[in-house]
Order: sequence, then C-alpha cells, then structure tokens
Amino acid sequence: MIAGSASRRLRTAVAACATAALLGGCVSTSAGPRGLYATPIGNAPVTANPTPYSAALYCMADYARRYNLPSPRMAIGRIADYTGTVSADGGRQVTGGASLMAIAALAKSGARIVERYDTSVSEMELRYANNRLIGDDGPGGADDVQYRRILAGSVPGSDFYIVGGITEVNYNIRSSGFDLAAGEAASQTPLSAAVAGKVYVMNIAIDLRMVQTTTLEVVDVVSYQKQIIGREVSAGVFDFLDGNVFDLSAGDGGLEPVQLAVRALIERATVEFMANLYGAPGPEVCLNAGPDPLGGTVGPTGGFYSAYPNTDTNNGATRADPSRWHDRRDDAVRRSRY
Repeated sequence: MIAGSASRRLRTAVAACATAALLGGCVSTSAGPRGLYATPIGNAPVTANPTPYSAALYCMADYARRYNLPSPRMAIGRIADYTGTVSADGGRQVTGGASLMAIAALAKSGARIVERYDTSVSEMELRYANNRLIGDDGPGGADDVQYRRILAGSVPGSDFYIVGGITEVNYNIRSSGFDLAAGEAASQTPLSAAVAGKVYVMNIAIDLRMVQTTTLEVVDVVSYQKQIIGREVSAGVFDFLDGNVFDLSAGDGGLEPVQLAVRALIERATVEFMANLYGAPGPEVCLNAGPDPLGGTVGPTGGFYSAYPNTDTNNGATRADPSRWHDRRDDAVRRSRY
C-alpha cells in the first residue's frame, strides 16, 4: 500500500512538472528572430461593420443620385453618453464614439458632410497661415514656395447639424433562469450533476435632434430605444472514482453587443433624418415593387417639420414601426448595388 501510494504521488508530481514545462514552452523569455516573444493567436480578417439599417442608408443614397437630389451640408456635433454608467473594470459601459458613428451613417446615406466635430488641425493651420508660417508650392514648383493665403469664404458652412446623446441604459428589464442539481447520497462513490441557465434583457436609448445652423431652429427630433438580450448556460458533473475526484463543467454564454446596438440606433435615426431632407415620399422609395407587407403602420416618434410639403406621404408616419428599414425584418427592403 505504501509503495502504491508513493507511486501515485510520483505520477502526480510528474504530471504537474510536465504540465508546467508545456506551459513554459509556450512563451519564451528571449525574443525570436522576428522580434516576438510569442505569436498572437487569432486570424479573423477585418470585415465591414454594418447594422440591419445600413442597407436602407445605401438605398437612400441611391434614391438621391437617381433623382439628382442635392444634399444639404450636414455636420455632426457632440453626441455624448449621458447615462453615467461604468463597467466593472472602471471603464465606460457605453461608447463615447457615437458622434463618429453618426458621421459614418451620414456618409452611407450620401450626405455632404462638413467637419465640425474636430477642427483642431484646421484651426492650427489657419493660425499658422495667418502668421505666414505655412507655404505652398507656387507656379514654379517646389523652388517657388509661397505663403498660404487666407481667402474669405473658402470654408463652406453647414445647413444642418445633428446633436444629442445616449440617454438611457436600463439593466435587467426582465430576467429568468433555472438551476437543477441532483446526486447520489447512499453510494460509496457519489455522483452529482448540475445544470443552470439564465436569460436577461436590458435596453439602451438615444435622443437626437437636427438643428438648422443659420437659425438654430430644431427641425427634427428622433427618440429610439433598442432591447439587448444576454444568455448563459452551464452544466457540470462531480464524482469520486477509486479515491480520485473528478469535477467536469462546461458552459456557454453571450451578450448582444451593446456598442453595436448604439450604432444601429444612430443609423435608424439617420435614415429618418435624411429621408425627410431628401423629400422621400416614405419608405416605399427603398422597397421592391409589389404590395407592402407593412403598409398602413403609423405612429411617429419625436417631432419634426417636414422639409418638403409632403406630410401626407413622407416617412413621419412610419417612424415608430420597429421593422421598417430593417434588412432582416422588412422583406421588401431593396438592397443597394453599392
């Protein structure tokens, strides 16, 4: 028995040493010929980052090109996170880049965009040019450098700008779960098992407004929310076999990306803003020919002044329809060729 016990201890020690050696071999303390201690894992390529409303934005751009509709000059101001939420590690729970998402959404819709969000480089170069510190090549090429002139009216102004913020993050709107465990009590080698699962729902909301730059009149307002779902499933087995303890467990979980939900909210709002500015006679401009499965749905969200005299047919009556413009929920949405 003593010899058997010592043999088991020896096997355990050898296994531990082998595991430590294997782990130690994964990372070297000396950089290899490529200058790396270790090769990063993962080989996923860079991909596009669309939302279900991106197709509608591209379609809006197609509509404007098809009918030669001029886009007003658009600018993006601050779209801040007003929720004040922080994550467990102390960072932001909600993205601070909503303004950048809005700029990308405007570009997808074919809008003309002027920079107002970060003008630090332009302002610095304007100061340098005002002091004749910046030179540009003259008619004679690089040997004929002339200082940059400041010309009145060279910077185009914006017609409208979009501002607002992320205003709601509500955790655990609804949650449910189960936890089941069972085991043997009388057996000398008791076996026990456990299974658990949880599902929970949260939501996030934005409030955006479009302002006419010259008059500061708020001409359009959109307020949207989106629910986000998370789930977690786990199972495990615990057993004694011949004096050995086995504890096996596995699980799976996932949370719908919160920041992608913010991008989807902003893209949906941008579709509504640009449909109004282009004078689109409603979502049907981006639908295939034939009957509209969502026809007759009404219920505007926010308030706006129509940019064109088409209040009886424009997109305002369909803003509250959660499936409208959604490329996987609205079967009639026409995909753009771009």
